[in-house]
Amino acid sequence: MNVAAIVVGSVVGMTAGHRLPDRVRLVVTDALGLVTLLVAALAAVDVTAPSLRAAVGPGVPVLVVLGSLVIGGITGAALGLERRLQALAGQLQRAAAQRWPGSGQGTAGVDGGQARLRFIEGWLTTSLLFCVGPLTVLGSLSDGLGQGIDQLVLKSMLDLFASLAFAATFGVGVLFSAVSVAVVQGGLTVLGWALGAVISPAQIAALTAVGGVLLVGLALRLLRLREVPVADLLPALLVAPLLVAAVAGLR
Repeated sequence: MNVAAIVVGSVVGMTAGHRLPDRVRLVVTDALGLVTLLVAALAAVDVTAPSLRAAVGPGVPVLVVLGSLVIGGITGAALGLERRLQALAGQLQRAAAQRWPGSGQGTAGVDGGQARLRFIEGWLTTSLLFCVGPLTVLGSLSDGLGQGIDQLVLKSMLDLFASLAFAATFGVGVLFSAVSVAVVQGGLTVLGWALGAVISPAQIAALTAVGGVLLVGLALRLLRLREVPVADLLPALLVAPLLVAAVAGLR
């Protein structure tokens, strides 16, 4: 359902996108950046969750988030995740150029470079936005745990309108984020099914709070304030639950 919503929104956005002047696209991107900040704040506030504070102790949740970002950032930078994702996006862009010539590399070198950067930015931005957030984690895990799909229904509606707006600005790269959503959310759903009640509320809270901070970095990119290498920070999402378990075990 979520993948279908993104595909529909992307196709509509790509179809109507050429009718929007550049100034309108910039305003839409700014609006999405501001809304992303709002979503980030709502996610990051989970650092104050009672379950997390009870598991690691007062004052420690912020340190858990900080430690997760530092360790995850070092790991991601060492692995070159941002560079590898950009290279993968470039390959997807070249494949898309054969199917959608208007979104391809263009006839001139400058046009080709701009088209490639536009595709990469669209794919990375929307993939991170759709895959790094509280509804992604909580909705997919709830689905896997058999607790219903209410959160995923809400996320699908939000992603429908977001993909429409982004596709009008970035083009076909947004459509390929549906693949990212299928892989990430599908994996999280299977994880929730496999692990059952093993993942504690404290670990989910830490993971969600870290995801909120990553969304802040994404919002800064959307607002053209700073090119934060958000992809290099993605391992922090894996580090956060492990740190919570480690700290809780030492208490």
